[in-house]
Amino acid sequence: MFKQENDHLFSQMPSFGLVKDHLHQRTRGDKYIWGLVIVLSLISILVVYSATGTLAYKSHTGNTTSFLFKQLGLSMVGLVIIFGLHRINYTVFSRVASILYALSIPLLIYTLFFGTKINDGSRWIKLPIIHLTIQSSDVAKLALFMFISRTLSKKQEVIKDFKKGFLPVIIPVLITCALIMPANLSNALLTGASSLLLMFIGRISLKHIGLTIMVAMIPLMIIISVAIATHTTGKTKIVEEPKAVVEEKGKIFTRFNTWVSRVQDFIYPNEKEVPYQVQQAKIAIANGGILFGLGPGNSRQRNFLPQAYNDFIYAIIIEEYGLIGGAFIIFIYLVFLFRCIRIFRRCPYAFGAFMALGLSFTLIIQAIANMAVTVNIVPVTGVTLPLISMGGSSFIFTCCSIGLILSVARNVEQLEGKAPVETEIEIPAEEHTDSNNPNNSMVPTNA
Repeated sequence: MFKQENDHLFSQMPSFGLVKDHLHQRTRGDKYIWGLVIVLSLISILVVYSATGTLAYKSHTGNTTSFLFKQLGLSMVGLVIIFGLHRINYTVFSRVASILYALSIPLLIYTLFFGTKINDGSRWIKLPIIHLTIQSSDVAKLALFMFISRTLSKKQEVIKDFKKGFLPVIIPVLITCALIMPANLSNALLTGASSLLLMFIGRISLKHIGLTIMVAMIPLMIIISVAIATHTTGKTKIVEEPKAVVEEKGKIFTRFNTWVSRVQDFIYPNEKEVPYQVQQAKIAIANGGILFGLGPGNSRQRNFLPQAYNDFIYAIIIEEYGLIGGAFIIFIYLVFLFRCIRIFRRCPYAFGAFMALGLSFTLIIQAIANMAVTVNIVPVTGVTLPLISMGGSSFIFTCCSIGLILSVARNVEQLEGKAPVETEIEIPAEEHTDSNNPNNSMVPTNA
């Protein structure tokens, strides 16, 4: 009798197959992107656990397990965020894009003047009560791409016109980048580059895009010129000014010194001037070799490489898994970009197509910049490797971006009849009433 009761009890419990089928039914969108996200999350957990040895000894008396569970928990939260956002009809984000962008501007201004200082830059806001720090530029980038995607979709009839088509798109980009730049020049440049790519896809005139690039090159050329002019036998004249003078000239001048210094380190590399983290990253890459590296958890440079778990985590990947492991990471990001381009081509409505492509551009360009810094192709920046670097606000907002991309993919599946319509959120009339309206339908690109 006891056995029969147990059999009846266990018969009522859902089997693994039923749970799997339920998740499959509830999870829509591009299955390849879902798979890539899970793979990158698993890689992140393994590599972060391996790379946090020194940090654990400094702050947790050698207990690396705490960072393992922290990254595991953050990865689970990220997957929940992706799942929740992908269940929302993406047209809802078109409605709130203007509001989010309007809120992001005062947030950036507040961060610039009152944000928490890290490396002489005000990049972070510390939330009260929970004491969590967030990077306001991540919020601003997400809001910006939603806003310019909406603007591009609305301006297709006049997109070639300078005043009616170009200015409504470029002005928000310039404002956001200008507010990000004082605290994080590299982030501002990457945001601008992603925006220009999206503007090109959105049929903005090449003449106007070229003009924008020329204007953006002016401050870069000034920085490079000052770096060359002030470089003398490994010393920088600007940086040698008394500290009191520098403080009086303000935060912008301090950041300008940092930019000049990084350009000098890159243009004039020698044993004394190459940044310590770049030297250690090169050693890590050399340790990894071509094939399989030193093996998982066997990194030697994690105890010497600053930010080994964050900005330079790609060096640890190559050291432990070899160049093959590094190439595999690049392959994953390229497949992610390819799948997002496929979503862009299949989406019949301009806003969703532009948003999916714009968010994918910013993630892939950020990944390329991080890996380029690690192998010393570009000067040192402060960008993380999406979905792999140790989590924080950047990890969360990366998951938000992927959730929005999958929301578009899910809607495309429903429109193509490959998935049942499960959401109760209706598509706004402005997106659905007239398929012949160029504001709503997909448009040809400049390519």
